[in-house]
Amino acid sequence: MFKLGLKLIIALAFVFIFNTCIDPYNPNLSGYTSLLVVDGLITDANTSYTVRLSRTFQDQNSTPPPVSDATVFITDDAGNNCNLINEGSGVYKTDSTQFSGVPGRTYVLHIKTSDGSEYESDACLMNPVPDIDSIYFAKDQQLVNNGTLSQDGISIYLDSKEGDNNQYYRWVYEETWKFKVPSPKKFNYIKTDDPDNPIFMPITDVKEFCWKNGQSDEILIRSVSEGQSKKISKQPVIFIATGESDRLLLQYSILVKQYSVSKNEFDFWNNLKQINEIGGDIFAKQPYTVLSNIKNINNPKERVLGYFQVSAVSQQRKYILYRDVALMGLPFYSYPCKTLELDLSYLPQPCKNCPPPTWDDLYWHLSIALDYTFTEPIYYNVADGLLYLVFTRPECANCELTGTSKKPDFWVDL
Repeated sequence: MFKLGLKLIIALAFVFIFNTCIDPYNPNLSGYTSLLVVDGLITDANTSYTVRLSRTFQDQNSTPPPVSDATVFITDDAGNNCNLINEGSGVYKTDSTQFSGVPGRTYVLHIKTSDGSEYESDACLMNPVPDIDSIYFAKDQQLVNNGTLSQDGISIYLDSKEGDNNQYYRWVYEETWKFKVPSPKKFNYIKTDDPDNPIFMPITDVKEFCWKNGQSDEILIRSVSEGQSKKISKQPVIFIATGESDRLLLQYSILVKQYSVSKNEFDFWNNLKQINEIGGDIFAKQPYTVLSNIKNINNPKERVLGYFQVSAVSQQRKYILYRDVALMGLPFYSYPCKTLELDLSYLPQPCKNCPPPTWDDLYWHLSIALDYTFTEPIYYNVADGLLYLVFTRPECANCELTGTSKKPDFWVDL
């Protein structure tokens, strides 16, 4: 959600700066005003909820300045009041043991900043949400590079059970996948007094298998019109190009969360989605104001960006194995890893009367000078002595350079 939240802040800042500009080439930002940006979501899940406060910024390459000195609390129509804990860096959290959303209740977010400004959201009804019925995948193809190139892969879809009066939906997902580096480091090279006779110490904790994770950074929404079936069928969630990613080489997991949102919140996300899709053509749809449901109660004319989101949530996890996809005839990702098996002939004789290169010289040249990682020795047999030293790029030898070796709590090896 943080990745999507950052894109949200950038998009909203873009709207604020340019929504009245049609033809200027270089907008004059001398009168720029930093606005409060609110990113908050509460559900009926038994967890801690987060509200992030920041300010808009002029340079899109900068980090949004956090608002770290505010008082934040939530009230409901039953007279309950929940104070959020200030965790620093603009992050405010509820205590999961003290507060949980209840479908059918209405919630208001309150914010008091250190300059005396007070903000509150509209009263937001927590709509119930139907359960996700199933998550599945199918072979697919996607056009990229402005439609000039196609990629083969799989699309992941979901079906949802029918809701009572649900018309507007939003989805987010969390990805996790297990991967294996192609040339794990299995030995340490130990120098001795004899540079031609190093010692190779086996590594007990080989960093071969790790996990990576990612979160949705796109806006996934859908509306159901009156008269249409209330059951969601074949809703696209994500396309994975199997030849462009290591996601599906071992085991992949996706956790999809489904929200039932209000008409106003749907319009908020739909406007942001359209803004993200605007191209650079001067005849393209111009940016326009994206309404927030948060206002300064003492200064209604002040612009506030962001949205206080309130919805019940249903979720489901899907595992996909390599063997599930292999029979589809799809291309699979190959790591761009170069493995070198080298003997002493790799190093030239430094000079006519110089001593010949040693194994220590070869190790130093590859690991220090060229930044390769030594992984293992190769013997024809021990009696005949050492034949080769094997080297590869660091990221191809240690999975912790691109992932984590800590197994996720939810993970089940299938």
